Amino acid sequence: MLQNLFKYKITLIGILVGGIAGYLYYFYVGCASGTCAITSKPLNSSVYGAFMGGLFFNLFEPKTTNNHNAN
Repeated sequence: MLQNLFKYKITLIGILVGGIAGYLYYFYVGCASGTCAITSKPLNSSVYGAFMGGLFFNLFEPKTTNNHNAN
């Protein structure tokens, strides 16, 4: 379990950074009318930011190679 956390360390950092960035976007920009689907609530904005941060930081994960022979 703990080994998987270290394996996906960069992605988990991206989720954390993205969640914080999503909340900050809600707080400083937000949606004045309340009709915006993503930025009308802090939870929506934070979850969306965490998702996007995880996807973005996942680009920088080192790729693992599979050395198994199919013989």
